Amino acid sequence: MEFNKEVDATGLNCPLPILRCKKGLSEVEPAQVLKVISTDPGSVKDFNAFCVQTGHELLQLDQDDTTFTFYIKKRSD
Repeated sequence: MEFNKEVDATGLNCPLPILRCKKGLSEVEPAQVLKVISTDPGSVKDFNAFCVQTGHELLQLDQDDTTFTFYIKKRSD
């Protein structure tokens, strides 16, 4: 998937992946896509809730044994 910015939150635990995501979203334009890489298993639930609460769109979640990759489209204001 194409993205405009990547945030590496590997090795970080809640709430740091979400905080890094918020910072990354502040650095992209509306409707652009942020890629976030995390190793925190709780981040799946956290990112789903974050997107619902903030209006950003979780476009895709890819995962392997230890890594979760989120593609989040910044909401259009």
